[in-house]
Parts: sequence; C-alpha cells; structure tokens
Amino acid sequence: MSTAPVIAFGQQPCGFFPRRFLYAKIVTARRLREEIGGRIVFFYHDSDHDPRETQTGLRNRKTGELHWLNFAFENKIQRKYTPLHLKRIPEDWKQQTARQLPAYVSAPAVNAFRSNTATTVGAFCLGQMHSMGLLKDIEIIHSSDPAVREAACDIDDCYVDVSFEGETVRARARNGSLVLHEGGASFLALPSASWTKRQVSPTRDTRLRWMQSVLHCTHYVSGAGEQAYLNKADAPEIIFVNRDFIENSDEAYVDYPH
Repeated sequence: MSTAPVIAFGQQPCGFFPRRFLYAKIVTARRLREEIGGRIVFFYHDSDHDPRETQTGLRNRKTGELHWLNFAFENKIQRKYTPLHLKRIPEDWKQQTARQLPAYVSAPAVNAFRSNTATTVGAFCLGQMHSMGLLKDIEIIHSSDPAVREAACDIDDCYVDVSFEGETVRARARNGSLVLHEGGASFLALPSASWTKRQVSPTRDTRLRWMQSVLHCTHYVSGAGEQAYLNKADAPEIIFVNRDFIENSDEAYVDYPH
C-alpha cells in the first residue's frame, strides 16, 4: 500500500523577517506538493542558540543600501547560549526597531511587526511568517518540543538544555561532560549533571538522523550549503530536492499582501 509523500524542509529562526532562502524553500515545497501530492512539514529548529542566525538584512527603500538589524537580548548569557525559543525580547526592542522599519519595508509589514505580541525570539520569527501567510497548510514541528525530543532517536553527539546562572543554556555534550563554547578553542566546563531526552537537541552532524526519526519524510528541500554537510547516508530513503534559486538569498523576504 502506497504512502502519501511527506515533503519537509528545515530551518532555524533566521530573522524577524525570514530570509529569502527560507521563502524559496517554502515555494519549492509547495510546487513539489502540486506535482506529487502529500503534505508539507516545516522542521523549525528553534532550539538552536546562535544569535547570528537572526540577523535581518533590509534594504533602504530610497538608497538601496543594505542594513543588518537583529534582536536585542536581556543579558550576555542569553545572547550567547540560551536557545532561540527561550531568548526573551526586551520590552523596548520592538518599539525602537519599529521606528526604523518604515525606511526599509512597507506599511503592512510595519503594522504586522507592531502587532506581533511574541515575547521570545523563536516565537516572534514564527509569528512574522504567519502574518505573511507563508505557513498556511504547513505542519510545523519544533525541535524544542519535549514530545518531539522524547519521540526522536538517541544521539550521542548533541546539545543539552541545562540551567546556568539563572538562565537555560544549550551546552554541548562532550565525553560525558557539558561545555559552553566561549570562542576559538576556549570552552567553559559546566558542573556535572544528568539529563533526559527532553533536554536534548541535535548538532549539525546528527540533525538529519534525529529529525528524520520524527518526520519520516519522503522528500527534503534544502539549499546547496545544507546539502553539502548533510550525511545523506543517515537517511537513504529520502529524496533530496534543491530549493529554487532566489536572488539575494541571505536578505530578508518582506513582501506583504496589501
């Protein structure tokens, strides 16, 4: 008996307006569904912690000059180590950023930004995508979801969410110990602790196997950079599909319906 296709794509939060390469993944997945049927699943890797991922590239509407904006963070530990789904947004950040946005985006985009009530980085990025209508009829699976983590396969190469100086941090598990990367070859060792699967999220090298153990997708849409590091041997049953080309792929996608 044949099984309906499951078309998946994955991405960590990548800007308070999503980057254009993510928009291209969505378009590609929708086109593929039109061709072969099935359903689309978005693996939202909001347990990532890197604050650089949410830098948002916007072009000045008059000069065309590219500017990069990002979230503010409550403290240094949150900025560097807290998972994106738990990074809290300072109260004044949205107001200050909204005042700058008319120079870069349309009035509907500004209004949607102002209307976003999310208080964490991961939720805010997802809220903007919903306001753009990009995720209609797409199932979203969060890497931060404890139920997803419980259902996923066991992995040794992983990150573990633990408490550190009053914050939740995403520590790397190395040889049974937990460490925070301080930069370069420097690591901060954390006190010994036990953990469960509900605290575990994958590294880049284990992400495909971990994700596929939950998604069971038949097709996976990705960019060239992503395909270069994915270990396809971890999921030989998947048909990998290159996302459609899009210009200025690292910049933000800001087209809102008027």
